[in-house]
Amino acid sequence: MILEKQFIDADMFLEYVEQIDDRIVELVEGVIVDMSRPGWEHGEILMSIAGRIHSHVLENDLGRVAVGDTGFVLERREDGKDTVRGLDLAFVSKERASEHLSSGWTTIAPDLAVEIISPSNKASDIAKKIWQLLQAGTLMVWIVYPELQHIAVHTNDGTFKLKESDLLTGGDILPGFEVRVSDIFPS
Repeated sequence: MILEKQFIDADMFLEYVEQIDDRIVELVEGVIVDMSRPGWEHGEILMSIAGRIHSHVLENDLGRVAVGDTGFVLERREDGKDTVRGLDLAFVSKERASEHLSSGWTTIAPDLAVEIISPSNKASDIAKKIWQLLQAGTLMVWIVYPELQHIAVHTNDGTFKLKESDLLTGGDILPGFEVRVSDIFPS
């Protein structure tokens, strides 16, 4: 007997996630993928970045910020192999936020996505996640590397890396936002 691999779509995935308690999961091309629970360093770096971005966004009335693996539907496919990714931090501009944010999965790509690399992350999955985000309409993706203390900035125009002494800016997405890369990491 041959068993066919079963795929689920974003709606079925939402029902599934509402029934589980302590697993962190994503849906990648119709397949449920377990994610590891982040450690202290991950949380501390996320708080450092999120606090700065959230304050800047509020002070300048730029939009909305979410943390904690908020689910974004990055792809809906006719064959049901949808992709729903959780993001460490996501920013959605004021213009787009009012129409598209709801209590379920967010159906638009964020303007800015931030991911902090954990020891269990695979380079191939991070590369796929970046590609999926950019294809879905995300304008900028920051990948934070705690061990190296640098940040890779990805856009559709290319990628560049920032080291500790460099200034990370929000560009046109978060106008006026800037922070020295070294200030993001715990001392």
